[in-house]
Amino acid sequence: MWMSSRAADVPGSVFALMDAAKSRARTRGLNVVDLSIGSSDQSPPEVVLEALREATRDPLTYRYPLFSDTAPLREAAAAYLLRRFGVRVNPETEVLALIGAQEGLAHLLLAVTDPGDTLLLPDPGYPPYLGAAAVAGLKTVPLPLLPERGFLPDLDALPADLRPRALLLNYPNNPTSAVADTAFFAETAAWCRARGTLLIHDHPYAELTYDDYRAPSALEAGLDGVVELHSLSKTHHMGGFRVGFAAGDAGAIAALARVKGAVDFHPYLGIQRAAALALGLPDEVGRTGAAIFQARRDALVPALRALGWEVQWPQASMYAWARVPGLTDSVAYAVRAAEESGVVVSPGRAFGSRGEGFVRFALVQPPEVLVQAAGLLAGMEVNQIAVSGK
Repeated sequence: MWMSSRAADVPGSVFALMDAAKSRARTRGLNVVDLSIGSSDQSPPEVVLEALREATRDPLTYRYPLFSDTAPLREAAAAYLLRRFGVRVNPETEVLALIGAQEGLAHLLLAVTDPGDTLLLPDPGYPPYLGAAAVAGLKTVPLPLLPERGFLPDLDALPADLRPRALLLNYPNNPTSAVADTAFFAETAAWCRARGTLLIHDHPYAELTYDDYRAPSALEAGLDGVVELHSLSKTHHMGGFRVGFAAGDAGAIAALARVKGAVDFHPYLGIQRAAALALGLPDEVGRTGAAIFQARRDALVPALRALGWEVQWPQASMYAWARVPGLTDSVAYAVRAAEESGVVVSPGRAFGSRGEGFVRFALVQPPEVLVQAAGLLAGMEVNQIAVSGK
């Protein structure tokens, strides 16, 4: 009775189905290995935690934080962007603190679009993107990410008269782990500027990169018509803290600040202090955490390939994206895998129609557990529909 049409348009999540499958597995006495959620299992750096502890003892942090109170975090974000990417931003007008990048995206779409505007979305892509678009009342156009193109979009294949209000991208990518280079962002930003399209780049895996690869920033293509969302959830293992920042085009940042001013204050000041400290830590701190995920990649990918699955070698992110030969119903397969083996993965279809035939593994367990999980899946036939999963 009270649900708005926008709320009704928010897609349902198959992850509720997966939660039920996990419960059934536990009821059967199986040891559940949950590789479905991309939430870091590591702890934030101790100096960051100590900064938060100290802040909780400071009565000045207990009040509502105003925009002026976010200056230290905005300045730390600007310093990080300059140090890491060579991008210079004005912390007063081109940076805004967020209560996590997911919140930032939802509010950004409300700030820079009108109902009925067109949003280009990657397919496959992070499921909450669709929810944020629905709440904003947007028309979404899927942008296929194909394996033969390295999961990069082919903008030239789009209709010549298409003039989307915004284009949302995410590299290093969730779920595919694909990466992009500076030339790609330069070409994409030029494409967007020629059409009056805002380029939004979701960049939570900026420091979760492997070997010699370092992820670039879309802001290296210039700030005009570009907004980038950063999060400390993955790179600093602060997912539960809900803190990040947006940076880029001053007009878009001002619009976002206006919307946020109507619906929320800013993150708790103690969390802001901790986040500002984290952004200023030496690069080696982040590389230490990335090395842990890299070792997990090195264990899991060969184990999955031994099953005959097609898995690219991830250069970044915290996922392995695996095409299972012959798989036509990834949801039913994932439910059955959870119920019968205790291994919980994300079905590719949860990320869009182009994700069908794939499953996603989050690298959130030690290497030996990941190898064991692959072994548990070895004997499972694809496309055997589990009644309880339907």
